[in-house]
Amino acid sequence: MHLTIAESQALIQRLKASCDTEAVDVAVCPPFTALSAAASAARSSRIRVGAQNLFWEPQGAFTGEISAAMLKDAGCAIVLIGHSERRTVFGETDEMVNSKLGAALKHGLAPIVCIGETLAERDAGRTLDVLRRQLEAGFNGIAAAGWDRVTIAYEPVWAIGTGRNATPEQAQVAHAFVRQWIGQSVAPATAARVRIQYGGSVNASNALSVLQQPDVDGALVGGASLKDEAFSAIVKAAAEAKVVVK
Repeated sequence: MHLTIAESQALIQRLKASCDTEAVDVAVCPPFTALSAAASAARSSRIRVGAQNLFWEPQGAFTGEISAAMLKDAGCAIVLIGHSERRTVFGETDEMVNSKLGAALKHGLAPIVCIGETLAERDAGRTLDVLRRQLEAGFNGIAAAGWDRVTIAYEPVWAIGTGRNATPEQAQVAHAFVRQWIGQSVAPATAARVRIQYGGSVNASNALSVLQQPDVDGALVGGASLKDEAFSAIVKAAAEAKVVVK
C-alpha cells in the first residue's frame, strides 16, 4: 500500500530508463488505484503491470473486491496470489488461493503464486511440509496447460520486511523442493519450465548471491521496488545471474 497514481507513473518512467531490457522480464504491481495509469506509462516498454490481489468471482455483491476481468480491463497482465501478507494479515487460506488461481488462469492473467513458512514453522523443522501443503492445496485441480503461465514465489514469512533473508543455500533448498514437487506432481518438463522466484527482503546487496542459485529464477521484490536505483540494481543482478548460471 504505497505510492499515489502520480508517484507510480513517475517511478515507471524512471524504471523505463534503466530496466527496459530484453535480458530480464520486469513487472511492477502498484495499488489498484494506479493500475490503469501504470499500464499507460509502461505501454511503450517491455515492463508489464500486475495487480497485488484479485477475487475469484467474476462479479456480484462482493463489496471491496476486484475481479480478474476488471484487472484485465485496467491493463494488467499479471496478478499476485497468496502473498504472505494476504495470508497472515487477512487470513487467506490455501483453498482461497486455489480459487483465485483458477480465476486468474481462466481470464488469461499470469499468476505469481506465493508460498512460504513462518518463523515458528521453520524453527520447528516444518518448512518443506508447509510448502508441500500449500502446493497441494493451492494447485489442486489446475490443468497441466495452466502451468505454462504460472510463476511460484517462495517467500519465507520470517524474511518479509524484517531485514532478514534466507541464505542463498536456504533459498536453494526450498526452490529445489518446489521444482521436485512439480516434477512429481505434474511433469518433469513442466518443472524445468516453471519460474520459481525468491522473495524475502531482496535488495541490491544480496540479490546476485541468491539469483545465482540453480533453482532460483527471479525475485519478488518488496520495499526495494519503491526506489528505482535499488530495483534497477536487482534487475542488473538478475541479468548477470542469468549469464553466470544459465
